[in-house]
Amino acid sequence: MRKSGWAVAAGLGSLALLLTACGSSSSPTAASTSAPQGSAASSSSASQPSTSAASSSSAASSTTPATNAPSSHAAQPQPVASGAGPNPFPPGTTVMIVQKSKLGYVLAEANGQVVYTYAHDTKGGTPTCTGSCSDVWVPVTGVPKTALGETFPGTFGLVARSDGTKQMTYNGYPLYTFKGAFPLTTHAVSGVWNVVPLSASDLT
Repeated sequence: MRKSGWAVAAGLGSLALLLTACGSSSSPTAASTSAPQGSAASSSSASQPSTSAASSSSAASSTTPATNAPSSHAAQPQPVASGAGPNPFPPGTTVMIVQKSKLGYVLAEANGQVVYTYAHDTKGGTPTCTGSCSDVWVPVTGVPKTALGETFPGTFGLVARSDGTKQMTYNGYPLYTFKGAFPLTTHAVSGVWNVVPLSASDLT
């Protein structure tokens, strides 16, 4: 009986030691769990300044004033008149004159630009010189008026081009000028581009 009692006492002592050891091993686990919480809080507070900086940058960009592009306007025919003195014609008119050239008396604008007819155009028809052709042979536009003191055997008019703009005609044929031509010079191409012949008697 004494031997059995000693064995029971020894067993209880070993159990107590084992429980103590288990209790001491659980405390480091609790400490390691609390550590990430503190680091998460610090990383959250560190990210706040970058968020506020982004907000202020967005606010600044939203207050930047917009720049309006300048508007553009199509050029309109300007009034021209032969001779000196004030222009007696309203804006939008193009004055036609009798001009003496190396080819004789011809029809021209009041600024000295000789005008031409195109062989592929038909009387009263839609002008056929378009696209790159009209970049070189420029359609005469504006309301036709005759210079003061000059008479013409034919009649002036207007015809609609394919783009809707109005082109001046003489006796039903569309009129053109040669781009870049100097005043009083002629650039007729026989059989294709022809001047409008007039005479000295048309000058009064």
